[in-house]
Amino acid sequence: MGIWRRLVVAGLAAVAGLGLRAEAQRLPGGVQPEHYSLLITPDLKAAKFSGSETIEVLLDAPTKTITLNAAEIEFVLVQAFVAPEGAAATHVDVVQAATVALDEATEQATFSFARELPAGRVRLAIEYRGILNDKLRGFYLSKTKARNYGVTQFEATDARRAFPSFDEPALKATFDVSLVVDAGDEAISNMNVVSDRLGPVAGKRTIAFATTPRMSTYLLAWLVGDFKCSKGKADGVAIRACATPDKGKLTRFALDAAKQTLKDYDEYFGIKYPLAKLDLVAIPDFEAGAMENFGCITFRETMLLVDKKNGVLGAKKEVAETVAHEMAHQWFGDLVTPAWWDNLWLNEGFATWMENKEAARQHPTWRFEQDAATAQDRTMNADAGRTTRAIRAQAETPSQIGEMFDGIAYGKAGAVIGMVENYVGEEAFRRGVHEYLAEHSYGNATAEDFWGTMARVSGLPVDAVMRSFVKQPGVPLVRFGGAAGGEIPATQERFFLTTAGKQAEKDAAKSEAWTIPICFKGAECRLLTPGATALPAGAGAAFFFANAGDKGYYRTEYSAEQIKAIIASAETGLTVAERIGLLGDRWALMRAGQGTVGEFLDLALAVKADPNAAVLDNVMGKIDAIETRIAMGDDLARLNAVIRLEFGGVYEGLSKGGKHSTEDREDERATLFEALGRAGDPAVLAQAKNVSQMLFAGQKPTDGVGETVSDASVALVVTDGDAAMYESMLRVAETATDPDLKEDALQTLTRFHRPELVTRTLELAVSDAVRSQDSWILIALLLERRETQDQAWGFVQKHWAEIARRATLNSGARIVEATGAFCTVPRRDEVASFFAAHPVASAERTLAKAVDNINDCIQLRTEQEPELRHWLDVHAGK
Repeated sequence: MGIWRRLVVAGLAAVAGLGLRAEAQRLPGGVQPEHYSLLITPDLKAAKFSGSETIEVLLDAPTKTITLNAAEIEFVLVQAFVAPEGAAATHVDVVQAATVALDEATEQATFSFARELPAGRVRLAIEYRGILNDKLRGFYLSKTKARNYGVTQFEATDARRAFPSFDEPALKATFDVSLVVDAGDEAISNMNVVSDRLGPVAGKRTIAFATTPRMSTYLLAWLVGDFKCSKGKADGVAIRACATPDKGKLTRFALDAAKQTLKDYDEYFGIKYPLAKLDLVAIPDFEAGAMENFGCITFRETMLLVDKKNGVLGAKKEVAETVAHEMAHQWFGDLVTPAWWDNLWLNEGFATWMENKEAARQHPTWRFEQDAATAQDRTMNADAGRTTRAIRAQAETPSQIGEMFDGIAYGKAGAVIGMVENYVGEEAFRRGVHEYLAEHSYGNATAEDFWGTMARVSGLPVDAVMRSFVKQPGVPLVRFGGAAGGEIPATQERFFLTTAGKQAEKDAAKSEAWTIPICFKGAECRLLTPGATALPAGAGAAFFFANAGDKGYYRTEYSAEQIKAIIASAETGLTVAERIGLLGDRWALMRAGQGTVGEFLDLALAVKADPNAAVLDNVMGKIDAIETRIAMGDDLARLNAVIRLEFGGVYEGLSKGGKHSTEDREDERATLFEALGRAGDPAVLAQAKNVSQMLFAGQKPTDGVGETVSDASVALVVTDGDAAMYESMLRVAETATDPDLKEDALQTLTRFHRPELVTRTLELAVSDAVRSQDSWILIALLLERRETQDQAWGFVQKHWAEIARRATLNSGARIVEATGAFCTVPRRDEVASFFAAHPVASAERTLAKAVDNINDCIQLRTEQEPELRHWLDVHAGK
């Protein structure tokens, strides 16, 4: 949905077939909608609305029935208007009333007519009523303390909850939208306002919008309330960034980003933005990260709103990326739309790749390429599990379609697109994108259309490369040997991030092979095809490295001599992204049983003084995983002692930070500060306590402490925080007007470890004091942390009815996903048993993956705990 991966960046919930046969939920065909006219009258106080709709359709053949999509709709009147055969245009149409049969299971309504409707043009007139729900889907209520708002979220299959429609992406049409709202309210939709008049009754006004271009139903949007907007213009297009009145001052950064992005995309795509205006609107209650409605992009507040002057860098980066992502969709997804949801990855993968490209172009010092390398590492780890899916997979029912919005559609597809661009070259890739968009504008396309165009324009076998990555699940592992006779031995196989059940999986995956662009550092790219055993040796590099720029979607395994040379030259000879990729490969190989935890820790210590914060953050993140998944009892204490010893000196060697410190150095200092604090460093903990006391007292920390170290201080201190500290943080969560600060404060509540405070957070999560969009996040964070997961799991089982009552479209599956952080046999069996008795919609495959993750953790601990103990015997006494 535009941008789910912000909220579930490591999640790879895969497709699951549930309930009815998949094909039963597709519309029967034979009807092509051409134009919708909608008049919507919401009652925001009563949480309901009425609709008056006409649909111009073309019938392929005579029929007595027409079936379309409808859910939670009460039909009042349905009529068909047909011009008499041979009659003049002014002749009165023949009118037939219809009976309506609803099928709740398939979310379809069938109109039946006494007499056959002729083939050709028919106009359907529909009067109906609906509800403004609290599930953040369709046409729904969003609330603030001041008032109610009426907003929409239609992707993927929820336009049918707002108006009866042919709710499939290939059934494009044009739309006229009019809204009857309170006289003091405003309305926003996809197009610009063409009329605004009082009536039809006292206290109301009717706002009509221009006709949209041909587009899919899921891209339609409208919003009603008192939104306030900052305004600008780029390339002749009016652009607004809007929010509730109390947050209007936080829209300027996003507006500036949108203005520059539109100019850049006009140039990059070679096709001008096709509408007269573009609105970006922050909504208080919004489940997804953002949604690319054509000309009316909607956002979760944290994804659009940030203080332009004083906002933290992380928040600004998130807004910049989200704006770039959703605006890429205006071309890639809106102008050209996949013919069906199995090609959702064309939308989301492209926009995920493009967001980093555009955000880095606007802010070249913000290190987006390092973020992309970190994200790709996480994606490959998740994709290397036993429960994954191909990029293109079956998606027929709303349940299956909903599960397509995962890390495969975003992260993997985006990485594959980036790999292809790196292979063919930036300009050839850009020309291919332009040709694809120009050929299919205002229509629909498939994966074959995309990679066929790319292959034709570039003159390279892009179709073979993309077909192999799109149609097959998993991650390739490429093994290299020493060069001989001008060739490098190279073989491939599917990589699994576990040893559990490995042989059976390997046997089943033997037929899987990829066409892989292998890009040697200092040399050109070569294609490793299925069945190949060697590649021409590259020349020109000081040492052999087979994933230049970390652009390839594959894991690498080198010979002992090769990896020794790589590690020796890593700091000076590899880019930051390449070092992140190298660390990821070595960690993954250890997880797969091709190395020991001690060997990885030796590598971690070898790069402990790396001057780049992203590399250090990756190292510490993986050490944290060792503490969480492998180290137990005394081993954990001994590992913490090694961390204090080895990294304490690195931390002391850094400057004090503050206003004269670079952002990268300050991030590095904060990473080490928090890691040492978690490891029990007394000096760090004392400083964290002092900094936190000053922050809670409303004072600015002294001694040159920057914002990132301040945040780390709070994170460390609250783990043992008392009720008074909890109350202080809760007040920030309740009163903050900055959405980013509010979200951070709310999530910080999950870091308190005292049982009575954990209970308070869990009870808060299922109360009306927390928006339903945030409720599952609190529960999931408590389930994922080893210190709180037992208490959280007990609460989830006991209070499941309350959790389910507040659940939105995807939140139940996210809680199921979080249980994958458990690491014991009893917990695994409890999870499987509980969710078998309490099935969660769109989560069958998610549950299977959670169970697999638990099994993998159990296996990892069994295999690597003795290895860790041996390594500690050698290092703990140093």
